[in-house]
Amino acid sequence: MTPSQDTETIAAKAAAAAETVAATPPRDRAAAILSVADAIEGDVDGLVALAARETGLGEARLRGEIARTVLQLRLFADVVVAGDYLDVRIDEGDPAFVLGPRPDIRRYLVPVGPVLNYAASNFPFAFSVAGGDTAAALAAGCPVIVKAHPGHPGLSRRTADLVTAALAAAGMPDGAFQLVEGDDEGVALLKDPRVRAASFTGSQRAGRFLADIAASRPAPIPFYGELGSVNPVFVTRSGLAEEGEGFVPAFLASVSGSAGQLCTKPGFVFVPAGHALDGAITGAAGAIGEQRLLNGKITAGYDERRRAVLASDGVRVLAEGGVRTDEEGEGWATPTIVATTVDALNRNGDRILDESFGPLSVLVEYDDEAELPAAAEALFEGSLTATVHAADGESSPALRSLVRVLSERAGRVLFGGWPTGVAVTPAMQHGGPWPATTNDSSTSVGTASIGRFLRPVAYQGVPDALLPEPLRTSNPWGVPQRRSAAGESEHWGHALDSRD
Repeated sequence: MTPSQDTETIAAKAAAAAETVAATPPRDRAAAILSVADAIEGDVDGLVALAARETGLGEARLRGEIARTVLQLRLFADVVVAGDYLDVRIDEGDPAFVLGPRPDIRRYLVPVGPVLNYAASNFPFAFSVAGGDTAAALAAGCPVIVKAHPGHPGLSRRTADLVTAALAAAGMPDGAFQLVEGDDEGVALLKDPRVRAASFTGSQRAGRFLADIAASRPAPIPFYGELGSVNPVFVTRSGLAEEGEGFVPAFLASVSGSAGQLCTKPGFVFVPAGHALDGAITGAAGAIGEQRLLNGKITAGYDERRRAVLASDGVRVLAEGGVRTDEEGEGWATPTIVATTVDALNRNGDRILDESFGPLSVLVEYDDEAELPAAAEALFEGSLTATVHAADGESSPALRSLVRVLSERAGRVLFGGWPTGVAVTPAMQHGGPWPATTNDSSTSVGTASIGRFLRPVAYQGVPDALLPEPLRTSNPWGVPQRRSAAGESEHWGHALDSRD
């Protein structure tokens, strides 16, 4: 937060800008979002250098993350122009409606107002100042206040300067985007009645603390928290045989990528007993060099979790790995891989089952695939992802039952591949039941994420000239309008009659 600002000023500016931002025509709003993408793309080298110094993440990873950030901004600009996200519905007035005369009713989704976005530590671009939550809120027509993460303060300020200048140059009002720093300031804004929704990516502890504040306000607001996940993977005997030698390298790459500091890292991998993977895993893990963790707090938390897992009963160490810290508390880690059994995990789950935010994963050995559905149901709560590795064409009753259980416990169910890597696409779902997220009906990635910052309003019998642009008969914004014509009610219930 700059010295000239306080939370009162920030909230007031966001509230003052809300009406103008919401009323900005789609093409103008899209152009503003595109200007942000262009500004970030024009400063890639400087942003990457600054991010590398503050986070320790590698250049290739950071450049890829900027590309993702720019792509999602451009995708959301296209969504704004298309207008489908407004979900415009028009019921024409119908004096012959079967239940009595129906008035003209028109409904669409409107921006909720100022949104508070808590930036993440592990994605300094894609889930930070100009990341997906910011892009979604701007696309919805909401002013955005970003609470910067203390893990990359210089990068947050530099990115915010780019966003602010780009939006201003595109004609967006003062207050359309602001940056705030400090935990106390973030809490104060969450409590401010002018803030109408909040989003968060981070730990379960911090997310629950903030979610409770949002829910306990005199007028509670939606809080969309993405809190991490253990992302279980289930491998059938036939699936393992089919993947062969490629299984272990892909597994280790997913576990160790970005030093294991990804919310979609596979934390538990169920494999058949007698898998004969020990030697390959030990060798592959030992060949991976140490990687810096994001900050000292994450280093300490990961090392504590790692030690607890290694000390648990029924655990066999395949790759001990390690954590090295310097005099300033910064840490570097190498992969830790252990193995246990379903029975041992059932006995010692309290020590093992929590997320390890770093390069650690647990192999869980099972005897019979028929036990996998019950194990998944008993051992795992909500997760962002759940993955199945099965042979091509495999479709046993146990496998079908497993997929059903996983679909109840995860937001994204994968077959083959690994869960790290979340595509920015219209169909993506990045969310899941508690404790993965605070709201299992939403996503923080993909175009559906815009809907978090909208609410429905219906207008009944309102003169056309007084209607919002998307609802007018002339449709000046040119958005899709779904119409229920007069006289249709006489035919309701007869859709099956027209089937071949």
